[in-house]
Amino acid sequence: MDKIKVKAADGLNVPMAHNPYEYIGDMPVEVDNALYYRRLIAEGDLIQVASSVESESDKKKGAE
Repeated sequence: MDKIKVKAADGLNVPMAHNPYEYIGDMPVEVDNALYYRRLIAEGDLIQVASSVESESDKKKGAE
């Protein structure tokens, strides 16, 4: 499944899909691109964060 990076909207803690006692806060986390998270993004409880850091393999490919 594809992954997306999300963080909670200001002032919120959003439960993870697999563990309701583990929360998404103001630090970006990588989660599955599942309906649960897409619905929370649509409602405004989660904010999708653009991945600004390239992976090591992408950097190596560009250097060749």
